[in-house]
Amino acid sequence: MKNICLTASLVLISLVHGLHAQELFTYTEPASNMAKGTIGFRLNTTMMNDKIESRNNLHFLPEVMLGLSKKWMLHLEGFLSDRNKNIKAEGGSVYLKYRFYSIDEVHSHFRMAAYGSMAFNNSDIHQDAIDMKGHNSGYELGIVATKLQHKVAVSASMALAHAWDNSNSLNYRFGKEHRNAMNYTLSIGKLLLPKAYKNYKQTNINGMLEMLCQTNLTTGKTYADLAPVMQFIFLSKMRADISYRFSLSNDLSRSAPQGFLLRLEYNIFNTF
Repeated sequence: MKNICLTASLVLISLVHGLHAQELFTYTEPASNMAKGTIGFRLNTTMMNDKIESRNNLHFLPEVMLGLSKKWMLHLEGFLSDRNKNIKAEGGSVYLKYRFYSIDEVHSHFRMAAYGSMAFNNSDIHQDAIDMKGHNSGYELGIVATKLQHKVAVSASMALAHAWDNSNSLNYRFGKEHRNAMNYTLSIGKLLLPKAYKNYKQTNINGMLEMLCQTNLTTGKTYADLAPVMQFIFLSKMRADISYRFSLSNDLSRSAPQGFLLRLEYNIFNTF
């Protein structure tokens, strides 16, 4: 199973040659931060196919993002879903990223950042995969590296995730020894339009491909997902992403491993 993740990573890297991309990935955050003084508002909506109940589950994740400085960025996110037939709030998370390394040149840069997140959730735990985006309470600590070369961007991350019991006595039922997992990702992209940049009013259309993997550190079970993305950027401050995430392999059980994601985002610059 791990060989599938490695093979897929090599395939993605091979696709990078000749690509023109932006560091605005959908499922992962790059090492770069949003501009200092920027406030961003984001809504992620996912429609995932639930294998257990044979229905589509809707999850809504509203988010506020703050560019605290050129090195620090903060995200505050909420979790809502209709998994129990009615839409209800289930928790939220805090995400903090610190960019600690940067080599900047005229048409190139390499950056590294450390990040941490803490999630709180009151929903029932129904899978042994650990997911801090609306399923599990816990924390995640990781590192991300991003390379931009002549508008070609590649970003990779690795993080340790630890699950707590969810609130309302909803325990992590898969055993204390199964609470730790390693997440690792690889993201690339391609600028499809415009062919020639004239001004900021032009709409940018990007195609992206992201690979998302997790391995439970006790059982060794792994999942590997692939997510193609189409992204539209308007006036350099508004953004819409649409993606379909699906499994390449799935030893690590999940109730809803595939489905659509729609992201809407709006940024306000120089607010503080």
